[in-house]
Amino acid sequence: MKRESAIFLFSILLFPLMMLFAGCTHDGDGPLDVMPGGEAVEGNGFFLGAVLDSGKSVHLISDTLYITLSKIWSFSNCSLTSIDLDESYEESQLVISPQVNIKVNTDDCPAPMYRSDTTFKMVLPEDVPSDLTDIVVKNDTDSLITSIKLRRGKIVTDTFYIFVDSAFAKMDSLPLRTKDSPSVLRVLDSITPQKFYWRTLRANCTRRVDKCSDVVADTLFPDNWRLDDTVLVPVHYACASADSMYCLKDKWEYDTTALGKVNVRLDTVWHTNLYYIEKIPKCAWVETFRYSGFVFGEKMTFWRSMFVPDDNEISCGPSTKIDWFVYNLSSNFLVLENDDEEDESKFVDSLFGIWKSATVARDTVVIDTVVQDSVARDTVKADSLHDDKKVSK
Repeated sequence: MKRESAIFLFSILLFPLMMLFAGCTHDGDGPLDVMPGGEAVEGNGFFLGAVLDSGKSVHLISDTLYITLSKIWSFSNCSLTSIDLDESYEESQLVISPQVNIKVNTDDCPAPMYRSDTTFKMVLPEDVPSDLTDIVVKNDTDSLITSIKLRRGKIVTDTFYIFVDSAFAKMDSLPLRTKDSPSVLRVLDSITPQKFYWRTLRANCTRRVDKCSDVVADTLFPDNWRLDDTVLVPVHYACASADSMYCLKDKWEYDTTALGKVNVRLDTVWHTNLYYIEKIPKCAWVETFRYSGFVFGEKMTFWRSMFVPDDNEISCGPSTKIDWFVYNLSSNFLVLENDDEEDESKFVDSLFGIWKSATVARDTVVIDTVVQDSVARDTVKADSLHDDKKVSK
């Protein structure tokens, strides 16, 4: 009786398990469809990053422009159908609005968070509006992602060799410059008086070499002075005759209890600046500027790429003035004239006044020129700013 009851109870428990197994063995079992009913749905993805790169800080109309989109969302690797670069003009800007087109269907493939970066290459048409000054990239929410300046003209690359005369090292010859343009100008900005304190320190020789009859004092002042300390200066003796030696160098002993009175040594710190100054075409822009280290009495080398605008270019600079370029070689920065800052404007005007009135040193200028424009890229050997390849005064 108990055995029959156990069999009956087991049958009751087994029945639901069999029904559950039967329910999971239908022919339609398997992965769910990507889209309900297997229908394809079209739409748009989006991107979160973009870079405009022509390989230069100035984009010429004839240059090839590279547009790189990053962090592109397209639902899955199988869903991206195309990326269209829609273009429109807004005032003085060319607006590029990439459209990420997707079509989702029943294909099953990996769905990464973002796709890999994608780069497009484009060249602007020749009939772009004459007032166009910028190219910008906006995303699907009309947010500005990146931009680049658009210019009409050519890029001229020059190599300058300017001789820096030894007179530039003499403070009493400043302000001093090389002649004409480009030129190097060194000016004295200010001087700072300093006081150094020192006391004599008695020195005794423990092993005489020669018993010379005449001796002289030899005060050993240090090569470097410290503002925050009183320097102890040993006083040695030496034979008056150069043929005799008073004491061996390592046989001097010092008595720190025998110190002289405190003395004051006056010194002057000369604060100078070295500038590169060049007359440039109106509204030109120096794109890259490099230079070598210099030694007084030797030549200094400069490498400069400058954008020279066409007559119909409406944008200017940035530069020191509309037709002047000034670079501080001592502190490595471009000197800019800010109309909103009265002190900066006065400084630039004062610097040009100094340049015009400064003494002209002997100089030599040699220039090699490379011109890149919308028609051709040629290498041209150019004469120096003074008629000859090398001019010495």
